[in-house]
Amino acid sequence: MTNHEVSMSQNNQMIAACGLNCSECDILQATNNKEIAQKIADWFKKEKNIDVKIKDIHCMGCKGDRTKHWSPDCWILECCIDKKGLEFCCLCEDFPCERLKEWAKGSKKYSDALSKLKEMVNN
Repeated sequence: MTNHEVSMSQNNQMIAACGLNCSECDILQATNNKEIAQKIADWFKKEKNIDVKIKDIHCMGCKGDRTKHWSPDCWILECCIDKKGLEFCCLCEDFPCERLKEWAKGSKKYSDALSKLKEMVNN
């Protein structure tokens, strides 16, 4: 299978371009759950000293409406979807690029997302 073929044996609708599973995202869940939204707002206040309003914590997933997206200016969305017109980073001829590899070092979730993209290509 080439980089231009991705296994569609699973439902990829909630898999973001970066490989994150949007359905597992707290921010997406907070869209319809004020308790989760409050926890996120509290985290921003405690960890970043930023006041975030509960009504502003919403997202419809990376493949959803960008006007209702938590981070519509995400560099991965801009590169993969906007600039290159791809559905997933793993479809790019530069996959995995250095910037994506560095991003994946940021957390276990990001590292798992990169692994997910690699699996999608190799299945």
